[in-house]
Amino acid sequence: MAGPRVSITYCTGCNWLLRAGWMAQEILSTFADDVGEVALIPGTGGVFQIRLGDELIWDRKRDGGFPDIRELKARLRDRIAPERALGHVDRALAGDGSR
Repeated sequence: MAGPRVSITYCTGCNWLLRAGWMAQEILSTFADDVGEVALIPGTGGVFQIRLGDELIWDRKRDGGFPDIRELKARLRDRIAPERALGHVDRALAGDGSR
């Protein structure tokens, strides 16, 4: 069964392709068996959004910048595999009070 689609919309004028690509790589490395695909979508106007299906997981403007990869992985995990432990990510988030 195919998993959900994660999409990353990034601003081409801001040169955020490398950041979007790195985050896509991190998502695929962590959730290889849980997501069906990760798509990179070029945009404009300073956009940087990450969606899981139709749900907005992260918005640079709404959430105040780019996501820390640990926080992004935790948000995705909470929606696609809530029973899954993320090891060092969970420990780091517990240690800095983010969760």
